[in-house]
Amino acid sequence: MREIDRRIRFLTQRLEIAVITDPSLHHGRDQVFFGATVLYLVDGQSERCVTIKGIDEVDSSAGEISWVSPVARTLLKACVGDEVQLMTPSGIRLLEVLQVRYPAPPQSEPLQA
Repeated sequence: MREIDRRIRFLTQRLEIAVITDPSLHHGRDQVFFGATVLYLVDGQSERCVTIKGIDEVDSSAGEISWVSPVARTLLKACVGDEVQLMTPSGIRLLEVLQVRYPAPPQSEPLQA
């Protein structure tokens, strides 16, 4: 019972500090921010595509990564064409940002008379 109460307190605190973000506000930009889908090249060889999301939203099977992951932290604020260095246990990997996409803003419905 104590463990359940602890978990409820934890989740309640998370909800109180949660902030809703709208990645479509960055639509058309070429810089990586939260919510971006990023296509990048690893060491000039293989392409990878990831979407940067919140810790509790990530579905790794869908190519989503948490904003606190090493790859996301390396890519954040980079622009298309930038090369950034990712520190890994096996050494430094060079990531080149090829494309940055954000969802399109929702279209407003026309008023009907």
